[in-house]
Amino acid sequence: MKRLLIIGCGDVALRAIPLLARRYRVFALVRNPARHEELRALGVMPLPGDLDNRASLARIAGLADAVLHFAPPPSTPHTTRGGREGLGIDTRTRNLLAALSQGALPERLVYISTSGVYGDCGGAWVSETYPLNAKTPRAQRRVDAETQIRNWAMRNGVKAAILRAPGIYAADRLPLGRLRQGTPAIADREDSYTNHIHADDLARISVAALRRAKTCRVYHASDDSHLKMGEYFDRVADAFGLPHVPRISRAEAQRVLPETLLSFMGESRRLTNQRMKRELKVELRYPTVADMLAASSSPKNTV
Repeated sequence: MKRLLIIGCGDVALRAIPLLARRYRVFALVRNPARHEELRALGVMPLPGDLDNRASLARIAGLADAVLHFAPPPSTPHTTRGGREGLGIDTRTRNLLAALSQGALPERLVYISTSGVYGDCGGAWVSETYPLNAKTPRAQRRVDAETQIRNWAMRNGVKAAILRAPGIYAADRLPLGRLRQGTPAIADREDSYTNHIHADDLARISVAALRRAKTCRVYHASDDSHLKMGEYFDRVADAFGLPHVPRISRAEAQRVLPETLLSFMGESRRLTNQRMKRELKVELRYPTVADMLAASSSPKNTV
């Protein structure tokens, strides 16, 4: 049985594990020892290690035939030897690739990136060949990770794939707290288009990419819905019997909303997903947000 290594064993990885168990012996790099028993119960062999500590990664060299890289970049800038901050450097991916290069290389690697690499596209339809224009340091680190992976894969003959995911949601990943707090959204005429993918579908897309992705290929892991952000909030509110949040102008939002929210509200794009469907042969379980909300808001599931 082939061996698969998961890097970044969070929610999406946990959803993917049951889909992998029949085909692979699954290992997971785990920073927190408290999670070892949880993973063993799922049939996963935990390996202690930390992407921020290259020395701790020695045991993954030559281990796996395939790698699922779900780990986010560091949240703070990397400081170079000269004392300068490397805002756009993903040191975690750099450390991972260096460790994998110390032994027999994996045949395949799939990386979950973000649609934030495109920056603001003014609501345009965006395919996988659209120019990258990441604005935030975190998105710039994602661009760096993608570049590192593709260059490494081409040098070493590894079949790598990049999945650019938008906002990930699920029944337990809805903005109910924000709706209950009444945090304002942008008025429709100034609002941004946003994109979504259910966590279960993202897990299934990741597994499909291991089997079918073309070498060094980028795919949009996005569903069929193309909502403005405020419209998304309204649909969730309606599904759970909550009031719509107030709408304000973008200028007012700049004054009253925190920077973390504004960074998401300032980027507008609509992702195409035909390549993902055509090449990875994925049929979405939740083609739109509305499909998921119809199930989640049924009486037995309402919270």
